[in-house]
Amino acid sequence: MGKFLVRRILQGIFVIWGVITIMFGLRAVSPGDPATLMLGEGATAETIARVREQEGLDQPIYVQYLDYVQGIIVGDFGYSWRSSREVEAMVIERIPATLELAVAATIIAIVIAIPLGVISATRRNQPSDYGATMFSLLGISTPNFWLGLMLILLLGVWAGIFPTGRRAVGFGEAMMTLVQTGSAGDLATWLRYITLPAITLGTYFTALITRLTRSGMVDELGKPYVTATRAKGLPEVLVRYKHVLRNTMIPIVTVLGLQLGTLMGGAVITETVFNWPGLGLRLIDALNARDWPLMQGIIVFIAIAFVTINIIVDAIYNYLDPQVSVE
Repeated sequence: MGKFLVRRILQGIFVIWGVITIMFGLRAVSPGDPATLMLGEGATAETIARVREQEGLDQPIYVQYLDYVQGIIVGDFGYSWRSSREVEAMVIERIPATLELAVAATIIAIVIAIPLGVISATRRNQPSDYGATMFSLLGISTPNFWLGLMLILLLGVWAGIFPTGRRAVGFGEAMMTLVQTGSAGDLATWLRYITLPAITLGTYFTALITRLTRSGMVDELGKPYVTATRAKGLPEVLVRYKHVLRNTMIPIVTVLGLQLGTLMGGAVITETVFNWPGLGLRLIDALNARDWPLMQGIIVFIAIAFVTINIIVDAIYNYLDPQVSVE
């Protein structure tokens, strides 16, 4: 396992280096002078030249690349061209909101999808199976931006049950208030604000896990060991959930981990629709302003998070099934 983790970490470092290189290359070939973008069109030639010298933009491209990589290694992602703030600070302050949204969407998917997949698999060709199949088909086919807008219109504007956007309080702040004062008001507020974005982001994920659970359960239910456990007189509930579902969980855990990384990086549309103050919304703002240092910082962080989650998933996969070779 130790050798496996070392090898996976080295592979992850290579992937992250590739992302850094691609992003730097895109910035190098993009039209426009970075100094002009920082100062605006009205800046004088002398001011532009001075900024280019200060930022090292007058150096050869390979020197700029090496400086950028060395900065990332020591945790220096540079400064935002638009706000002149440290990129790492602008990324870190948005991580909690994106992480809350991704985890909430994942929890919704797990709570709904796994029981639905089990019911569908154990009641094949029955109305509940057809209903679960139709739900998963609709969930996979529905664009999340359209679903988000419909939820805002129906449950936010017309019904007035949920807020239509933003984030009034963070989960950490709400839990701190609960611990210190015993009041769950902030936690209830957080739940109201995150419900619609989490449903929007998690619907596709829910449909995917439902189909994966159903197919895995159907495959496992047809194996000889299931017949043997039933012949021993084990209750059907124990057969389904202790034996069959546990073996089905191995690919599900893999997809859960991969999708969690995808949700963190793919929440751009959902965060934009709900004006959720996460990394996705900040990435869109940076893109509109052509703030390359900030864009690079966000994408590199997403790459690091995705690689880290992949390594953790691989370790959990081996723990759930020790017969799986770590080679």
